[in-house]
Amino acid sequence: MKWVKFKIKTITDAEDIIISTLYDLGLEGAQIEDKIPLSPLEKEQMFVDILPEGPEDDGIAYLSFFVEEKDGTSTEEGGLVLNGEDITREELLGQIQEQLEELRCFMEIGEGKITVEETEDIDWINNWKQYFHQFTIDDVLVIPSWEEAAPADQGKLTLHIDPGTAFGTGMHETTQLCIRALRKYITPETRLLDVGTGSGILAILSIMFGAKSALGTDLDPCAIEAVRENKEANGIADEAFRLLIGNIITEKEIQDAVGYECYDIVAANILAEVLVPLTPVIVQQLKKGGIYITSGIIDDKEQTVLQAVKAAGLEVLEVNHQGEWVGIVARKNG
Repeated sequence: MKWVKFKIKTITDAEDIIISTLYDLGLEGAQIEDKIPLSPLEKEQMFVDILPEGPEDDGIAYLSFFVEEKDGTSTEEGGLVLNGEDITREELLGQIQEQLEELRCFMEIGEGKITVEETEDIDWINNWKQYFHQFTIDDVLVIPSWEEAAPADQGKLTLHIDPGTAFGTGMHETTQLCIRALRKYITPETRLLDVGTGSGILAILSIMFGAKSALGTDLDPCAIEAVRENKEANGIADEAFRLLIGNIITEKEIQDAVGYECYDIVAANILAEVLVPLTPVIVQQLKKGGIYITSGIIDDKEQTVLQAVKAAGLEVLEVNHQGEWVGIVARKNG
């Protein structure tokens, strides 16, 4: 199908009110383009440790809304479908302009210029699949639901996972550093705690590697559905892998629910800035002799995390590198 994009040039302070106002017209799912820096919380919840420097915020924002073009309608006719109803391109453009002018009467919205263009005919739901294909991490095959294992990979341990909107798939070097460490240290008696579990990859693979049980924690409620789907796709029982939503660093009730000195391995593939305050807390969850596996560390933060690990009384066993990323493995001695 084809889509028509209505793109509005405005200011960042007006983003929310314009999106809310146009929602009443039936325009949903706004694409936002601006140069607002990420907040500390957004950085904390992101997968990578360091982000490229972006351009300085100039206060300008672009909001794009996509409307389906009616089947059998030519570009010149401009027939669209909005909320199941037919509407012409000109009618919708007029309604958007009217709403913007009403907003302009009581607030600053910037230029308010609207451009209209037709997108190429693509399948918005499935087109992204062309960019994600099966891959291996040593003897582990990671494969999406729409692909079959290649003959050469038939005997490999297989993790079934589809990319989601919020979490990783195992392709990132930091995840692979953790996976290799888990493979090395997991035993049939291992109880694992996965802090910042996200899609649940580390916990699910730990069960597949033979761990007895896993508990994941995450700040993002979106992890609930992601974990549920990935457990189901890989045949992981609910009692084998449980999930808690909350901040284990600051919330005593989450620490209590997780439990103390009862985990053989704690894994944390998150920001170096989060690992520093996390490490002295996590020591309480580790058994004596327990293993602490961390990654998500860009190479110039290696010493920062090492210092935090040592300051918490842990013995550093390994420091592993992949690309510009670092994984640290430590042990809690008696």
